[in-house]
Amino acid sequence: MGAPQPERHRDGLKPVLSLLDATMINVGTMVASAIFLMPAVIAAKFATPGPALLVWVVGGVVSLFGALAIAELGAAMPEAGGQFVYLSRAFGPVWGYLYGWGTAVIVNPASLAAIAVGFATYLGYFVPLDPTAVKLVAMASILLLTLINCFGVELGARVQNLLTFVKLAGVLGIVGAALFVSGGSAANLTPLWGGESLGSMIGPFGVAMVAVLYAYDGWVEVTYVGSELRDPARDMARSIVYSTLMVTVLYVAVTLALTYVLGHAAVAGSERVASDAMVRLLGGAGATIITVTILVSTLGANHGIVFTAARIPFAMATSGQFFRWAARVSPRYRVPTTALVVQGVWSAALVLLGTYEQLATYVVFVAFLFYGLSCAAVIVLRRREPNLPRPYRAWGYPVTPIVFILFAIFLVGNSIVETPIESLIGVGLLAVGLALYYLLGWNRNARAG
Repeated sequence: MGAPQPERHRDGLKPVLSLLDATMINVGTMVASAIFLMPAVIAAKFATPGPALLVWVVGGVVSLFGALAIAELGAAMPEAGGQFVYLSRAFGPVWGYLYGWGTAVIVNPASLAAIAVGFATYLGYFVPLDPTAVKLVAMASILLLTLINCFGVELGARVQNLLTFVKLAGVLGIVGAALFVSGGSAANLTPLWGGESLGSMIGPFGVAMVAVLYAYDGWVEVTYVGSELRDPARDMARSIVYSTLMVTVLYVAVTLALTYVLGHAAVAGSERVASDAMVRLLGGAGATIITVTILVSTLGANHGIVFTAARIPFAMATSGQFFRWAARVSPRYRVPTTALVVQGVWSAALVLLGTYEQLATYVVFVAFLFYGLSCAAVIVLRRREPNLPRPYRAWGYPVTPIVFILFAIFLVGNSIVETPIESLIGVGLLAVGLALYYLLGWNRNARAG
């Protein structure tokens, strides 16, 4: 006889994902192209490497605080849709819907399009591609990943694990080469700290934190597939915390290794910092290695988004707050096939239209508004529903969620100040979703549910 099959969750999806699967979903989504580019952006804000390394550590700690808080919600409410479920329960259906609309209709498809174009652009290192070909390859990559995930969550998990393991091996190989292959020098790390006053670094540190926290984004991906975890009470919190810690170590290690090879000034002045470091160490072979690593990294990040993000409109539809077609589940593979396909087609269309960068800019700051609200939901539900079963309770409560809420407020406020027009358009896109919410009667369905 074969191994016993997990019982199906009431939403029709199969709880088959292990702790390893859940952790690799998060790690694979968080580590995209930013790890190869962002160290230069951060280094350019400071005169010496010490503050640049510190901002990665602080960003990791703040992200971990958010992860520790939201993990409590994920373990208590292991349902498809993640924050859509938590915000609806804590603040009312309209807040869950706004999160779902902004994330599922705009942010995730725009992210898929942007990362896919990055993948196709780097593929041009091996196969010359004109601008039209780049778009076609990007679209094909999205549709291929979508097709893979239509054949069951088990296959999706295996592909995600493979891509993430290869990606981690590549990143660790880059760190190892930087630290142990002749070409780097400890002198490049000195002076670690300059003579700047603490006050003079507050502004640059705050700007750098915005970029860093965006680079860490993705630690909530596993909450979208909560009903598909085998043991969410145990594995939800662990996977979120493990993945956030792992990525923090990776980011700090990569920044340290690149600075060790190139020096702080060269890191700050580089447009392709990881590639520059590997070429210095290994010549043409280094360029090939870094390009392959970036290709796998971007493909793995997009697979993680495809894998998880379609569960948001699925959850919205099952609660009557989105188009009914999004609630359809494949009777054979037990995945939300229609939501997956529509997500893939819409993301590919954004590539073709070339509007993904604008959409991502307009709405991505809103993601941190909802992150902050989700951490606030931990506090609200602790007070309102003290008897809610909580297999995991947030470490450091209430300090950890409050610290993250404060940083989320800073990020949102900074986005409004620095990019007021884009922020206003982002709010307008949410307003369009809100209008549909009432015009199509989704608000009545939510109240009835």
